[in-house]
Amino acid sequence: MNASTAPTGTLLLDDQVCFALHSTALAMNKVYRKLLTKLDLTYSQYLVMLVLWEQDQVTLSDIGKRLFLDSATLTPLLKRLEAAGLISRVRAEHDERQVIIGLTQAGRDLKRKAREIPGQVFCAVACTPDELLELKARLEQLRGRLGEYEE
Repeated sequence: MNASTAPTGTLLLDDQVCFALHSTALAMNKVYRKLLTKLDLTYSQYLVMLVLWEQDQVTLSDIGKRLFLDSATLTPLLKRLEAAGLISRVRAEHDERQVIIGLTQAGRDLKRKAREIPGQVFCAVACTPDELLELKARLEQLRGRLGEYEE
């Protein structure tokens, strides 16, 4: 679809897809903020920890790719996680331009405390598992299309 074949829309706030996504993201972040307080993590820090709990010892650029974030956004997040004793940041021996991010023991221990978060979020969204999987797939599809539009 291109701009000339797109349906004409209104400039009413409630008609905007971007506002539906934005306001939903705000509501979801509010749920996570409440749950993550127990872990002393922000939502963005939680996302970084999820990447590391999935695979330890990854490069800064790999984390950025997974989270769709640039290094300028990630670096302050990682510094705070390092100051909290949850991760380490080390220059790669084979290429000092690369920074390897790894979990500390405290970061690995935090995973046990975080295990209840997905279930609590599932309860908050009040969808069936199939509805949630379909919604996730549609959002990923939309993200992919928007990524293609940027290029």
